[in-house]
Amino acid sequence: MARKFFGTDGIRGRTNEGVMTAATAMRVGQAAGTHFLRGGHRHRVVIGKDTRLSGYMMESALVAGFTSVGMDVVMTGPLPTPAIAMLTREMRADLGVMISASHNPYEDNGIKLFGPDGFKLSDDAEASIERLLEQEPLLVEPHRIGRARRIDDARGRYIHAVKQSVASDIRFDGLKVVVDCANGAAYQVAPSAIWELGAEVIAMGVEPDGTNINKGVGSTSLDAIKARVVAEGADIGIALDGDADRLIVIDEKGQTVDGDQIMAVIADRLHARGDLRGGGIVATVMSNLGLERFLAGKGLTLERAKVGDRYVLEKMKQGGFNVGGEQSGHMILLDHGTTGDGTVAALRVLASLVRSGKPASELLHAFDPVPQLLKNVRYSGGKPLEDATVKQVIADAEAELEGKGRLVIRPSGTESVIRVMAEGDDAAQVEVVVDRICDAVKGAA
Repeated sequence: MARKFFGTDGIRGRTNEGVMTAATAMRVGQAAGTHFLRGGHRHRVVIGKDTRLSGYMMESALVAGFTSVGMDVVMTGPLPTPAIAMLTREMRADLGVMISASHNPYEDNGIKLFGPDGFKLSDDAEASIERLLEQEPLLVEPHRIGRARRIDDARGRYIHAVKQSVASDIRFDGLKVVVDCANGAAYQVAPSAIWELGAEVIAMGVEPDGTNINKGVGSTSLDAIKARVVAEGADIGIALDGDADRLIVIDEKGQTVDGDQIMAVIADRLHARGDLRGGGIVATVMSNLGLERFLAGKGLTLERAKVGDRYVLEKMKQGGFNVGGEQSGHMILLDHGTTGDGTVAALRVLASLVRSGKPASELLHAFDPVPQLLKNVRYSGGKPLEDATVKQVIADAEAELEGKGRLVIRPSGTESVIRVMAEGDDAAQVEVVVDRICDAVKGAA
């Protein structure tokens, strides 16, 4: 069945348009609630959100939907996505909901769903909810309508939980850390957790007003934190996105440390302790060849999944891995959570910094990235990747890069764009290869 509501990471769109309306949110609550009604116990759903203005509207609509089909609702207010996954599991809830559009601007919003185990829903579960969305809701009798309440200690519960990811003998005393929360969901919890472990914290992106989430701050807008780290003479910068499930690090020189380097450091540390499971890590097809070579030098493997943290997680669970992530900053550490958690990953990086005694620029430069180039080709229709000329150009490029690089070509899942990525030891060769393929795709589009 073609998906009308769910994309690669829940339901997302511009608010008050298309699928992202209060009416749709109420129907999602009714459909998801009906799907997860099982057994004779009082059913419960945990609902969290980030700091978008539309979060109030979407929260109220979801509460109406869930209670109308007999589910009790617990609302947490603004909290990171991984906090909702954790609370869903800890509170023995039947379902968890995060209202967020992650790193998107405030005009967008989204609905992410978690099962009772704290993991994002399977394709089958989402398909079942899609079918229920097309049907009339099964409303309960008046005496079975659910109740709704807010809890006040959710932030404290999450802070306590993430601090447990750091060994009890580790303190961050002496570290000066800039923490950029993107005016998003972690604006209270991330600075608090790092401060409680002893660091001097300089917080930015912690004044949400409903419309400034991800605006000029956060992991997708790094100029501000880079300047702040250098100006403050900080040891490191921690940049989260709007729902705090991804992390980008800034070293003391103001240089970007992406998810590939972060995974390398975390995996290397766990491997040295004998705690890395699966014989390596899981990343995506976009992760740098330099990471793969670094791991191979340690006798470890890099398993590649499709782009999207849910696909990384699926491969991690299948292969028994406990570390995975994306170059863009999603870090999944299954020893400490069920989904990407930027704050937990940040604490792991800070702990490594303390143990090593090295500056961030040295510790977090585990490998030299192979030159990598990504270009997008927009097309108006048709299937340009099925064109015979395009196929031949791609085949020639793969032969040219064999043993020296890698080629990834994929259509976007959300727009009419072909993404062409190549990497190799020769930067000039990589550019020529990418341009040649882009020209061929344009000619066929």
